Amino acid sequence: MTAKTFYIETFGCQMNVHDSEKVIGTLLSRGYVQVETAEAAELVLYNTCSIRDKAEQKVFSRLQQFKREAGKGKVFGVLGCVAQQEGEKIFERAPHVSLVAGSASYTKLPEMLVQLEAGGRRLTGLSLDTDETFDTPFTRRDNPHRAYITIIEGCDKSCAYCVVPFTRGPERSRTSASVMDEARRLAEKGYTEIQLLGQNVNSYRDPSPAGWDFATLLERVGEVPGIRRVRFTTSHPRDFVKPIVDVIDRNPALCDHVHLPVQSGSDKVLSAMDRLYTRDEYMRRIQWLKGARRSIAITTDIIVGFPGETEADFNQTLALLDEVQYDSLFSFKYSPRPNTSALHLGDQIPEEEKTRRLMVLQERQRAIQIRRNSEAVGMVQEVLVEGKNQALGQWIGRTSQNRTLNFTHATDNGENLMGRYLDVRVTRAGPNSLVGESVM
Repeated sequence: MTAKTFYIETFGCQMNVHDSEKVIGTLLSRGYVQVETAEAAELVLYNTCSIRDKAEQKVFSRLQQFKREAGKGKVFGVLGCVAQQEGEKIFERAPHVSLVAGSASYTKLPEMLVQLEAGGRRLTGLSLDTDETFDTPFTRRDNPHRAYITIIEGCDKSCAYCVVPFTRGPERSRTSASVMDEARRLAEKGYTEIQLLGQNVNSYRDPSPAGWDFATLLERVGEVPGIRRVRFTTSHPRDFVKPIVDVIDRNPALCDHVHLPVQSGSDKVLSAMDRLYTRDEYMRRIQWLKGARRSIAITTDIIVGFPGETEADFNQTLALLDEVQYDSLFSFKYSPRPNTSALHLGDQIPEEEKTRRLMVLQERQRAIQIRRNSEAVGMVQEVLVEGKNQALGQWIGRTSQNRTLNFTHATDNGENLMGRYLDVRVTRAGPNSLVGESVM
């Protein structure tokens, strides 16, 4: 019997990337073979993001491309956040889709696959009524050196612009024992970098009698033999506490990088967004980070053009950039999303004004990053080698502060440096990356 082929395309954040690793592992365990193109696959899956409208549009655009393939033996499935958000309406927009499943249903994927293989149509897995975190017995890791571990699923916050509570459900934390077991197994297999994942990763609360908080879990993962680096994302400022900074200071395996989304520098906008903190409260957390003994890179997320954001509010966000001096940021125009309270707010900002504000913000941040990166020139940084740019003859590494450092290796005689940790002296800096030479 010929093995069935599958193709999966992933949209969105690291959580989605790791979810796809779980789905791929499950499919491979059932004898499926992964192929590189949707055209070559019998089963085509789109693991979707619905945080912004553009990603959602891409998914339906992909499905439209294969509309004529319906009935020719090709099976289509939509997974993830758009699946959870749109539910059975996807069957109306794309009648050739056979499977619609949110991330809470991935543990049930084997049963759904049996039904698909038997010719099942219009299967759904959309229930969020579960206390489980979404561990699957099979995970295919895409990177041989760095691995993701989901420690908490869902979100109990109610940010006015965000669909995550609707698409991922309430917060459910894994037991500390299961997280530690997975971290040890990964270390034994040769993984040296672990990234702990959660929609609000520092909201983690161990449901077992051990009762660890996030800072304790972070410290213990950093003590696993063989693990050289530990990262985590994403943090919510409301749950970011001083002990997290103290743990980073104590344990050299914990990376010198914290992603702390602020979204706006205006208290009025933060209140309208229902972010549960003020600018001053956020800046207190920034001062904890800047007061650490180690130099911790700080990155953030910012939304411009939220309903009711005035020019004065926007200028407060620009002033926040100047005050914090972020090492990088992800910036977005506000995008109305279904099932969010911001849909009902008045004073929507015109699209052209949102575009202008985004460009101004990005230009301000670009100047900051040029200054911040230039401070690294002359320093020696340890990098984990992740790839090579053959055209430029440069290896690609990432520092503990999550900066990309492209470098030459003096004794580059064809040896494979992938996965190695090397010291590199920074010789040049740009707005988005560093350039250097390895130190022998």
